[in-house]
Amino acid sequence: MSRAQKGLSLIELMVALTLGSLLVLGLLKVFDASRVSYKLSEGLARVQENGRFAMDYLQRDLRMAGHMGCANDQARFLASPARFASAFVAEEQPTEAQFNAAPEPLRFNTLLQGFEAAGTAPGAALILSGSGAWSGSPALPAYISSLRPAPAPGSDVVAVRYFSAEGIPVKSFDGGRIVVDTGRWKSALAGAGIAEPGLLAIADCANAAAFEATSVDSGGSDTTVQVGASGLNRSDLSKRNFAAGQATLHRAETQVYYVGLNPQAGNEPTLYRARFTAAPGAAALVLAGGAPEALVEGVENMQLIYGLDSQTDPSRAPTGYVASQKIASKVQSGNDTTPWRRVGLVQVAFLTRSTERAGVSNAERPEPPRVLGVAVTPPDDGRYRSVYESTVALRNRLYGN
Repeated sequence: MSRAQKGLSLIELMVALTLGSLLVLGLLKVFDASRVSYKLSEGLARVQENGRFAMDYLQRDLRMAGHMGCANDQARFLASPARFASAFVAEEQPTEAQFNAAPEPLRFNTLLQGFEAAGTAPGAALILSGSGAWSGSPALPAYISSLRPAPAPGSDVVAVRYFSAEGIPVKSFDGGRIVVDTGRWKSALAGAGIAEPGLLAIADCANAAAFEATSVDSGGSDTTVQVGASGLNRSDLSKRNFAAGQATLHRAETQVYYVGLNPQAGNEPTLYRARFTAAPGAAALVLAGGAPEALVEGVENMQLIYGLDSQTDPSRAPTGYVASQKIASKVQSGNDTTPWRRVGLVQVAFLTRSTERAGVSNAERPEPPRVLGVAVTPPDDGRYRSVYESTVALRNRLYGN
C-alpha cells in the first residue's frame, strides 16, 4: 500500500530551483538577443532613411547651381562685359572685383562655393569630438560663421546660389517696373517657404540681373514689381532692356548647407540649410523661418569633392569634360572665386548615425568608416553608422552649356 507524498526533500527543491533558473536565464538571453537585434534593425532603418533624405535635399539644390534662366552663368560671364548685372552693386557694368563688393550672400557671380574643413583631405584621419570651432580653407565668411548653430568642425560647408527653376513670363518691363501675372506669381514665386519674396532675378537669352524688389503689388490680376536703388540695391534696372514675352522673372536663391549640433534635439548632429531672403524693400537679409532649417538629424559628417572642367581658364569656353577632382581649398586660391564657375560635378558623402544606441561598438568595426577617403573615428557610443556617397552632375554646366 503506497503512502501519500507530504512534501519535497531539500535535494528535490535545489534541483527544481536550478532547472527553473536555467530556464529563466535562457528566456532572458533570448529576450536580450531579440532586443539587440531590434535596436540594430531600427538603427539601420533610421540611418538609411536619414542618408536618403539628406542626399535628396542637397542633390536637388546642387543640381541648380549655375542656373541663370535661358543661359547659365558660364555663358553669361564669357561675354565682355558680362551679360549679367547685379543691382546689389553700384556699377552698371561691374568688374569681377566690383561684383565681389556686394554683400557676401548676394554675390551671384559665384553660384557655387565650397569650404574645406581642416584635416579632411582624402587620405586624412579625422576624430569626431563634437566640440570646438570650425576651421578650414577658404575661411568661412561672416554670414556663414555667424550662423547658429555654428558649423561643426571636421565637416565641409557649401554655399549655392541660383535662379529658381520655375520662371514666370514678364508681361512688360520699363526699367523700374516689372509686370507679371498674379496667379503665376503666387503659384511659382510666392511659396516654397517664402511668402513674400524680395530677392528676385530677371533673365532672357541675352541678359540677366539679380535685384531686390522695392515693392510688390499683387492685389489685382497683374502683379507689379518695382525696382529702385534702395534697400539692398545700390542701383536700379532703368538702363536695362528685357523684352516682354521673352524675359522671365525668378526667385533668387542663396543657401548654405552644413552640419551642426541641434540644441533642440540634445545636440544631435544635423544637416542644416540656411536660406537667405529679404522682404521687398528691406534693408537687411534675414533667414527664411528666422533660423537655419534643421533638415535631417543624425548626419554626423559631410565631405565634398569638386570636379573641374578640363578648361580652367575663365576667359575661354568650357569643354564640359570633367578632367580633375579637387577639394575646396584646391579649387579656390586666395580670394579668387572665378574657378568655381568651372565646377561641373560634386561628389557628396555623409556619415550618418542612429539617433539611439544600437549596441554597436567601435571595436566591432574592422576599420573606421571612410567618407570620401577620410578615415573618420566617431565616438564609441554604441550607435549604428553608415556612409552614403553620390556624384551630382551640375546639369546647368553639362557639355559646356
